[in-house]
Amino acid sequence: MEPNSSENASSNIISNGIKNNKMIHENHLYRTSYHFQPQQNWMNDPNGPMYYKGVYHLFYQYNPDGATFGKKMVWGHSVSYDLINWIHLNHPSLQPSHHYDIHGCFSGSTTIIPSNNQPFIFYTGFDETKHQVQNLAMPKNPQDPFLREWIKHPQNPIITAPIGLVEQENFRDPTTAWKGSDGKWRVIVGARNGDIGKAILYHSDDFVNWKLSPNNHEFYVIDGIGMCECPDFFPVLIDGTKHGVDLDYSSVQDSNDVIRHVLKISYQNKQQEYYLVGKYVCDEDKFVAENKITGTSLDLKLDHGEFYASKSFFDYAKKRRVLWGWVKELDTEQDDILKGWAGLQAIPRQVWLHENGKWLMQWPIEKLETLRDSDNQVSIFAHKLVFGSTLQVSGITASQADVEVVFELPELESAEWLDSKEVDPQIVCSDKEYASRSGIIGPFGLLALASKDLTEQTAIFFTIFRTPNGFSCLMCTDLTRSSLRQDVHKTTYATIFAIDSNLKAISLRTLIDGSIIESFGEKGRVCITNRVYPLLATEKDAHLYVFNNGKQNVCISKLNAWSMKRAKFVQQ
Repeated sequence: MEPNSSENASSNIISNGIKNNKMIHENHLYRTSYHFQPQQNWMNDPNGPMYYKGVYHLFYQYNPDGATFGKKMVWGHSVSYDLINWIHLNHPSLQPSHHYDIHGCFSGSTTIIPSNNQPFIFYTGFDETKHQVQNLAMPKNPQDPFLREWIKHPQNPIITAPIGLVEQENFRDPTTAWKGSDGKWRVIVGARNGDIGKAILYHSDDFVNWKLSPNNHEFYVIDGIGMCECPDFFPVLIDGTKHGVDLDYSSVQDSNDVIRHVLKISYQNKQQEYYLVGKYVCDEDKFVAENKITGTSLDLKLDHGEFYASKSFFDYAKKRRVLWGWVKELDTEQDDILKGWAGLQAIPRQVWLHENGKWLMQWPIEKLETLRDSDNQVSIFAHKLVFGSTLQVSGITASQADVEVVFELPELESAEWLDSKEVDPQIVCSDKEYASRSGIIGPFGLLALASKDLTEQTAIFFTIFRTPNGFSCLMCTDLTRSSLRQDVHKTTYATIFAIDSNLKAISLRTLIDGSIIESFGEKGRVCITNRVYPLLATEKDAHLYVFNNGKQNVCISKLNAWSMKRAKFVQQ
């Protein structure tokens, strides 16, 4: 784990790297090859993803004028036939034009009306007074599968902030709407009042005229969260499968024996995605969550890294729920300007409820696997990793790879003790170079985007502990040695989760793509996404290693790694 280079050599590398910083940006070393991003300029929240007439649509917050957040944001629009290869449409779907959105067209959702199969955009506008209001837009030509042009509804704004209940300048991000058994449409809007976050529920008979729900308009309220951004609300089946459910799946919507609902909120004060699983009684507008948001490590999160403002949709073609999430830059604003772009979307993930009904599972959509280069694949089986060992995974392009590894574990009874009720996993992993410590079962995992001498490395790893309630696994991504650059964000991301006492193996899948690493632990139970900006470990000079710093041997049961081909991104 320790680098071989001297401090003087590292200083020279840093100095040269700073001199060549502009060259690095001009050469686009940090652009990705198979993650979604526009050709240039700023992008943030995914908006209104949907499947329509055989085409997938992704809208997104976009600044057409530069690589920083803009004064008048628009809705960028791209389309795809498989969610991996994309056509960027030149003309924004929505841009400021009227008194109700003159200061920007901000986040929202799409809803497809079943009666005529026509999609509507529900979006937040910053009006002439810079208050946030909710607006509708419809396709100019619903027969165009690309939906290139949109027209705004003449009655906009259709929803304004309820005075006294929420702040008018913090009232945004409407969800996909759904229809109850009473025939009324429902939609949730995120809001804030002081430091209290709120999800506000509205009703409509005709999708145009909206009123606060008479039953429970404060659908969910939590103190200390700040703004409740980008809420999402959707059903999930309790059947142990990956099948998704349409939001208007009326035949099972109120059946507590068949279905649960998920309320996701983007927790503004923590900049992370929290969610609740519970029972929803539509006719009473009542959602009873089976877990709580406490602001502690016990909360359920979609991702424990840099993943925010997510939006899901039901994919009618594949009968699955698909989730998108924005991944921001962690270098400086000046870097973004030099690069000419900022912001990525994580790989779209299929989402389903674990068979125990308590948490969500996430996995990259299957189509991503078509980018695996079968001519550049490495497989390792039954390889023992003894204490302090490091094994290089050679034969792939380590800066652009998909890696799946299963670790066979020793007897868990030998694991070190941890009082999981009192420890914060983020604090544990923030201990200096935690990945290099000598535990008992772990740390073990991957060193991604690593230089040959390990001067630069991003460690993604597990450590197993005995706890008061049984056994737990700590999963961590450590960026503290990810780059010799001093002007980028370098921290740790961590979570801890209970594991079965009979667990014999644990899996890790990691997607590496230039400046992003997405990791899925234990078959997608936990996810950690982060951005990395190495100076040395770029393109052909990036390396991948498997390591074990635990005193107990850990065996690579199987490892498969592929170089990844570039996805196709074209402009139209």
